Amino acid sequence: MLNLTGKNALVTGIANNRSIAWGIAQQLHAAGANIGITYLPDERGKIEKKVAELVEPLNPSLFLPCNVQNDEQIQSTFDTIRDKWGRLDILIHCLAFANRDDLTGDFSQTSRAGFATALDISTYSLVQLSGAAKPLMTEGGSIITLTYLGGVRAVPNYNVMGVAKAGLEASVRYLASELGPQNIRVNAISAGPIRTLASSAVGGILDMIHHVEEVAPLRRTVTQTEVGNTAAFLASDLASGITGQVLYVDSGYEIMGM
Repeated sequence: MLNLTGKNALVTGIANNRSIAWGIAQQLHAAGANIGITYLPDERGKIEKKVAELVEPLNPSLFLPCNVQNDEQIQSTFDTIRDKWGRLDILIHCLAFANRDDLTGDFSQTSRAGFATALDISTYSLVQLSGAAKPLMTEGGSIITLTYLGGVRAVPNYNVMGVAKAGLEASVRYLASELGPQNIRVNAISAGPIRTLASSAVGGILDMIHHVEEVAPLRRTVTQTEVGNTAAFLASDLASGITGQVLYVDSGYEIMGM
């Protein structure tokens, strides 16, 4: 039976109730995990208020600002985890961003700044957060990130985010190799297209969803809850032998050819 009682889990990337990170946080909580939440701070505090109200039913024991482009905030986040929890067992990385202009049109027109931003937030942040989590995972742990099929195949308009996801998946393998001797597992979930705040920036996202519904073996796309269930499994001892992998949760779309 899947049981995360006594496990400390930090969840990043919740923006609203459509976020995949929100689906994951709910399933970790349902399995008994002690939840910590980070949010992206903004000047007016709108994001903090929205996320705080959303996650209240999970009774998070930590609620921390963490902009992954700010090294001091990352350090402060993990210092607080060490001081309040003592150790970390589960890290959920649900962070991705690219400028909207770089998610339509010709990939060759991606700006230098846009390319750097996409890889910094979407790829390097996993490396940096994993490095910060490593000394706190004293009893082993599970690090889980989110990727997408566009990291291994050309998907219309996904563009620079596809490159970022390819880098993310390579990072999963290198991190799994490094952290495995400490019994820290690192895996990625490749979810099918879901309507979220992040995916809305991708040109033609509704067409992508409808295409999956027509072609995937299950003739539908997936839900946040289904991705959350997979994350809870990967975070649990039931997945103790799985690391460095990309698990597809996409109604089987990934297997299809013509």
